[in-house]
Amino acid sequence: MLPLASLWRIARRDLAARIRGLRLLAVCLFLGVATLAAIGSLTRGITSELEVRGQTILGGDVEFSLPQREATSEEMAAFRRVGTPSATVRMRAMANDPDGDALLSELKAVDSAYPLYGALRLESGVRQGPPPPGAIWIGKDMASRLDLKVGGQVKFGDKSFLIDGIIAEEPDRLGEGFTLGPVAIIGLDDLPATRLIQPGSLYESKYRLRLPASADPEAVGEALTEQFPDAGWDITDRSNGAPGTRRFIERMGQFLSLVGLAALVIAGIGVGNGVASYLAGKRPGLATLKVLGADSATVLRIYGLQILAVATVSIVAGLAVGALAPAAIGWIAGDVLPVRPGFALYPLPLGVSAAYGLLIAIAFALPPLAATKHVPAAGLYRATVDRAARIDRPALIAVAVAFVAIVALAVGTAREPLFALGFVGAATGLLLILVVLGWLVRRIASRLPRPRRPLLRLALANLHRPGAATGALVVALGLGLTLFVTLAAIQTSITAEIARTVPQRAPSFFVLDVPRSDAARFRSIVTEADPKAEINMIPALRGSITEFAGSRVDELAELPEGAWVLRGDRGLTYSANLPNGSELVGGSWWAADYAGPPLVSVEQEVATSLGLKLGDTLSVNVLGVEVQAKVASFRTVNWDNFGLNYVLVFSPGTFDAAPHNMVATIAVDGAAEEDLARRIPRAFPSASLIAVRDVVSQVTLLLTQMSQAIAAAASIAILAGIAVLIGAIAASRERRVYDSVILKLLGATRGQILGAQAMEYAALAAVLAVLALGLGLIAARYVVVSLFEFGFAPDPLIVGATLIGGAGLSFLIGIAGSWPLLSVKPAQALRSL
Repeated sequence: MLPLASLWRIARRDLAARIRGLRLLAVCLFLGVATLAAIGSLTRGITSELEVRGQTILGGDVEFSLPQREATSEEMAAFRRVGTPSATVRMRAMANDPDGDALLSELKAVDSAYPLYGALRLESGVRQGPPPPGAIWIGKDMASRLDLKVGGQVKFGDKSFLIDGIIAEEPDRLGEGFTLGPVAIIGLDDLPATRLIQPGSLYESKYRLRLPASADPEAVGEALTEQFPDAGWDITDRSNGAPGTRRFIERMGQFLSLVGLAALVIAGIGVGNGVASYLAGKRPGLATLKVLGADSATVLRIYGLQILAVATVSIVAGLAVGALAPAAIGWIAGDVLPVRPGFALYPLPLGVSAAYGLLIAIAFALPPLAATKHVPAAGLYRATVDRAARIDRPALIAVAVAFVAIVALAVGTAREPLFALGFVGAATGLLLILVVLGWLVRRIASRLPRPRRPLLRLALANLHRPGAATGALVVALGLGLTLFVTLAAIQTSITAEIARTVPQRAPSFFVLDVPRSDAARFRSIVTEADPKAEINMIPALRGSITEFAGSRVDELAELPEGAWVLRGDRGLTYSANLPNGSELVGGSWWAADYAGPPLVSVEQEVATSLGLKLGDTLSVNVLGVEVQAKVASFRTVNWDNFGLNYVLVFSPGTFDAAPHNMVATIAVDGAAEEDLARRIPRAFPSASLIAVRDVVSQVTLLLTQMSQAIAAAASIAILAGIAVLIGAIAASRERRVYDSVILKLLGATRGQILGAQAMEYAALAAVLAVLALGLGLIAARYVVVSLFEFGFAPDPLIVGATLIGGAGLSFLIGIAGSWPLLSVKPAQALRSL
């Protein structure tokens, strides 16, 4: 056996003479690895940035959030004993300009210690602490929409403020969570003058602590909770300053990574086709090496080294592009991303991507490479007419091990292993279906009656003749068309979700913090503007669940699956009647005049996640007071009606002792909207008016960004599918050259040869279009319903047009690949066979 150096020297010289044959291998691996590395690095870059900036994003080392109340003097004293506290109060409030226009905003009152970490930047420079007394800092969007400038006036509640600056950067903006309006910052001492906080007003107090370097934020939170068990606060520490953002990024990253893995597997088929085509072109060299005395193992090593060298270069190039992608995406996307990742190398996603690339190369390149191992030299010279040799057991075992390693890597590195396993299983099932379909097409074509027309007979024979690439073409075309249908169905379903979440008679406004004592006056103002107005007004409180079915929330090691309702405080209400948009599915509703012990009705999915049964207890903390109620019923809720929907609805009288206000929805004609947008903020300075179109705009933007991310990842898979199709055509090039020459010698014209191949591709495209439609819709439904929890409503016209366009593109690629064969001269081709 030749030493490795000698084998590499032979492989390198041969590779330098004709490296073009492995271009498909290089392109497919590069696309797949670059996609995976980019997605993994971007996800890790964002989550790492969230971790590194945890203190700045949160605004402290640990945060205690209190709904509808401020900390007591005892609680503040405890905060000061463990660290340096900073207090903020945040609420939705209407900003009113001197001309009478109003805009919903996020009003934030801060103390002298704000911000504990990071820097608040105005357009005029960095500031520490609150604005000067009587002054305010406003966001750029507020300044633009209300045409406000520094030195002007803006009013919140009963107080007018002097605009002292425009906010350029709010350090803890991401940690504040979802907002519906631009921010405005005032001093905490100026908040009482606004009179926005009344008994029952919806607001949130946050107390951030700067701890000593040696302090453990989690331990501090546990100690203070033990000291004040009835405080009812939510605790967040610097390790996860924006938990909702982190969960969303990680889940989207996992999904896109799996899409990237699917693209890499698809590219792997192209790798196999490319290697098969390359080795077919190397047939004389393979035979010559064997004639000169090289054994099969030596030949295998020589060409294996070539393939490994090209694969390594492609993988390294893909890793380089993937490593640079986060910085480039951050620069292009700008404010679309929650944080902008800088340039950094993340070894884990890059290592995983490299491992995927190497395993894919082994799994798909080894079969065609090993098939030449046991073919004698004479057989290699006759490979044009002989069937390909079968690969041996060791090669099959190596391929199986590579695929098992791919699945193990996908599941082992996933945030949700079961989801990843299901995705991999579905992708594997799709490949198996296409492989079986390819076998069936060949089988059926061989048994069909021979058409009388020569072109039809030739096209049918092309599907099942020895050496036909039907199996590879079915897999390539099927994957490509299925991806086209899947992507179209996902995007149109997301578009339909946007339209579906806005019912035909959606409310014009949500109104928060309407004083209970002014409910009649509120109705009068609305009906005066539009006598046909639809008004729905209910009580509104905030509280957190502290106990369910005998289990204390603060004693749980981890929350039950799907129990999102236990995170933080939630909206609460009470009602004598079953709310609009709800349907009773278990238990019974209380009487309208019920006056007994507290009862509660729970939304069915939440009840299932908590394991609640009728008669169980459920406790909530409202303003520091724990209220226990018995579960009386379960409801389904139509969340898409833009109404006042609550997970927990209590019986009348449950919260009589708690100060609270009302919330309302108003549906009016378009002419009355502008009038009410001015009148309500003036009549009720403490109320907040939320225009439904603003909510729809926010939802539309989020769903559009999700759709674009899916489209970007899926486009790589589609490119890989196109590369696979090209590879399948290239792999059968030698055979088609042979057939084309023989047909020309028998008198066939170029048009007839091309026509026969056109019929072949058209028949395959037609059969596969039907299969791709079914498989693509199933895959899209899984993504839309299971991952995003949206309704599945693809647009038939767009999906159909996409399918036809994809089939037409595949057909044109097939014809384009066949076109060069028509110019091959018979004498030249026969001498090379």
